[in-house]
Amino acid sequence: MPASIDEEGFKPVLEKHEAIFIGDGTKKQLYLTFDNGYENGYTSKVLDVLKEKQVPAVFFVTGHYIQDQPDLLKRMVEEGHLIGNHSWTHPDMTQISDDQIATELNRVKEQITALTPQKEVRFVRPPRGIFSERTLTVSRRIGYTHVFWSIAYVDWDTKRQNGWKYAYDKVVGQLHPGAVILLHSVSKDNAEAMGKIIDYAREQGYEFKRLDRISNPDRSLDPIDL
Repeated sequence: MPASIDEEGFKPVLEKHEAIFIGDGTKKQLYLTFDNGYENGYTSKVLDVLKEKQVPAVFFVTGHYIQDQPDLLKRMVEEGHLIGNHSWTHPDMTQISDDQIATELNRVKEQITALTPQKEVRFVRPPRGIFSERTLTVSRRIGYTHVFWSIAYVDWDTKRQNGWKYAYDKVVGQLHPGAVILLHSVSKDNAEAMGKIIDYAREQGYEFKRLDRISNPDRSLDPIDL
């Protein structure tokens, strides 16, 4: 179990609310996820690599991203990826009311389903990963599964990009069976390292699966083949 879950004491409450932070630790499968709060010019390149390599992902988007990049949202779904909910205004969800949480999530869902062929939004990632038992309960009540991660690194600071090799080393150095990988597509390093990360993981015997395969492993279609 990744130290970030066990050492910080999150595992029991996340499991209680059926949140996802890792897949089956006995299988060499990886789940690629991105947080998209705003566009920095690299998501198209990421999508190009994922299409070339036939790798599925989940993109967690905010209201700003939806309004600013509707064509990229459509492309994500058309190319077999899932769009997840990252809230409308990116607030600290623990500091707003139950009704406000519902509003934040519902606005995102309404726009995703209006703009794209995806008519169901099941996964949510809270802004900055901040949560409480209350926010887990409220989100679950309105139909969401929280998604956290077992691999991440400080990649969101656009002023602290260190080259593709830095991103590559940070990700491949943490690979483990069942990993849920969190990346930010604002990172130039991530975009340039993506193909090499995928190739290395596959050389090590890993497969990339779409996140909904964790809860539905017997699904007949390949994750990217919608």
